[in-house]
Amino acid sequence: MPKQTDQGPLTEGVYYILLALHTPMHGYGIMQFVKNISNNRVNLGPGTLYGAINNMLEKGWIQALETVGDSRKKEYVITDLGREITEIELERLLELVYNGQYTLRGEGK
Repeated sequence: MPKQTDQGPLTEGVYYILLALHTPMHGYGIMQFVKNISNNRVNLGPGTLYGAINNMLEKGWIQALETVGDSRKKEYVITDLGREITEIELERLLELVYNGQYTLRGEGK
């Protein structure tokens, strides 16, 4: 049984952003990663992306990296807490898939 958390299920966009930030990235890179990994199905607009980033920064799931020189592009990276949240969400999603397969196809158990 997955661990219980107070944050509830993640949105698809937040989940993909957390996956993207296992490697330090700036906003445009995150948008491209999400678009590619979802086969162009999920396209994050700048407002959605930066709203989610600000929320995850406040929760401590990600952190901004120090910029070198006068670079205006901020890079972000996942924190240990963010990794834990991502793992919990993955367990939840796997449970959904398992229960769907079991119910619809009689697979499992």
